[in-house]
Order: sequence, then C-alpha cells, then structure tokens
Amino acid sequence: MTEFAIQATDVVKKFGNFTAIDSINLSVPKGCIYGFLGPNGCGKSTTIRTLTGLLSPTSGHVDVLGLSIPKESEALRLKIGYMTQKFSLYDDLSVEENLEFIGQIFGMEKQKLLQRITEQLSTYGLDQLRKQRVSGMSGGQKQRLSLAAATMHKTELLFLDEPTSAVDPENRRDFWEQLFDLSDKGTTILITTHYMDEAERCHRLAIMESGVIRADGEPETLMANMGVNIVEVKTDNLRTLKNTLVQRNEIRSAAQIGIRLRVLIHQDINDPISWLRAEFPELKNAEMNIARPSLEDVFVTVTGKGRQ
Repeated sequence: MTEFAIQATDVVKKFGNFTAIDSINLSVPKGCIYGFLGPNGCGKSTTIRTLTGLLSPTSGHVDVLGLSIPKESEALRLKIGYMTQKFSLYDDLSVEENLEFIGQIFGMEKQKLLQRITEQLSTYGLDQLRKQRVSGMSGGQKQRLSLAAATMHKTELLFLDEPTSAVDPENRRDFWEQLFDLSDKGTTILITTHYMDEAERCHRLAIMESGVIRADGEPETLMANMGVNIVEVKTDNLRTLKNTLVQRNEIRSAAQIGIRLRVLIHQDINDPISWLRAEFPELKNAEMNIARPSLEDVFVTVTGKGRQ
C-alpha cells in the first residue's frame, strides 16, 4: 500500500471573487519528487502556501504528513522545509551564521547544531565559504545555501517554489542531483517549475492552468496518453504553412522549432504523414518524420487552445 505525504481533496482557495485554486485533488507518495508545471499566475504558489498552512483553504480538506491543515500547521512546520524562488536568507550574515540561525529557530541543541552545520556545508559544497558573507556570493552558491538551510532540521517534506529561476543550466543540473539524493534518503519533494526539462525529471507531475489541475501522472505516461501523433515537417515557408495547418480540426497545434514545424495531429488519423501529403499539396515533397512526444506537447494538449 502506498503511503502518501500529501493528500488534498476538493481544495478551493478564493481571494474575494477570484478563484486561485479550483477544486484540486492531489495525492503525493512519500519519497516522491512531485512537480507542478504551469505558467506564472496559474495557482502553483498558492497551492504550495495552502499545503504548508500559510494560507487557509476556502473549502476542501488538506492532510500533510498525517496532520490536518491548517489546524495543525504549527506542528507541520517542524517537519517541512520551504524554499522560495526569491533568496530569503540574510545577506549581512555569513554562510555559517545563516545556518546557525535556522538551526536555532528549530530549537536544535548546540552540539547537534554544530555537527549538522558541518554536515550541510560538506553536502552542499560550501565548506570553503563557511565565513563568506552572503552578499558576496553568486546565484548558484546562494541557491545551495538556501537548500542547505531548508533541510537543516532533516525535513520529511520539502516544498520548492521555482527554486532554479535565477541560476544557470549547470547549477540547475547540480541542484537536481542534490534533490535526487534527498529523495533517495526518503525526503518527499514538491517542486513548482515552468521549465519543461525540469518537469521531465520529476517522478510524478501535475499540469496546472487557471487554478485547475489539467493532467496528473508520471511524465512518460502523460506523454504516451496524449491522444495525438507528432510529425516534424521540414520545408519552405513554415510561417505560412503553420497558419494553413491550424485551420483544420484534425490538427491540435503547430509550432516552429528551428527549421522544422512540429505538428500535433489527432490519433484518429492512422497514417498522419500520408494524410498530410494528401490534404496539403505544398507538403507533397516535404521531409516529414514521426517525433517523440515531449512534455511541452502534453502541456499544449491539455491547456488553453489545445483542449478546444
């Protein structure tokens, strides 16, 4: 039987007449890296704040680590870590002082605190920066410090709100390696992102739009169950071709990727390449290939115009 770190049932969060979260249901298995993918303003951050107890749901039920939220949110805070997209530690303190301060907030006994600081500095490659004032650190170093601080008290559950939005690709990759290490040791991680490559790294994924979860599952499963075939077309006049193709109901969407047009065609069309050649004379001699689905294709399929 799968144990769940988070279970949310019919959760609604309204701000006046605006519905930020609309009847979402969520089950996050323990030890899982669970992603929330969606555009800015879709409700990802509001969902995280509701799950941590920082916001109270307008209706619905939230259970996190066996605690009823928001009623037992104070008890929950001792078990979770929360890292926001904006650096939220103290610039005028050193790396070591920031970690010491966080440990004291969680009531760690002095000897254990010093031992834990040494462990975290080693784990996150900050040994040489122990006395470094935070204001002089790079974005990637600050990110590592934020993760070290968020996991100081050996968190059971880690909430990450777009944590890689301000770092370069190499630091993003290293950061994800650290997340997999945490997951491997049993930490459950819920991470919001709008990067498709990051979303593909998650064990499970929810795609949000306008406060609604449009799809939920393992990335490979979501890609396999899209209900479309993807054809990449290489030919001249791609912009004109795109405008022509999207007029047809059989075509879910079309987007230019470099010198090719990526066309999503309903699976009802058995042989999409032959169908395209037959229906569009300008494609008679075009180079066309069936392509592997991506999460961007899933996103387009389940949100906005893709659902019409």
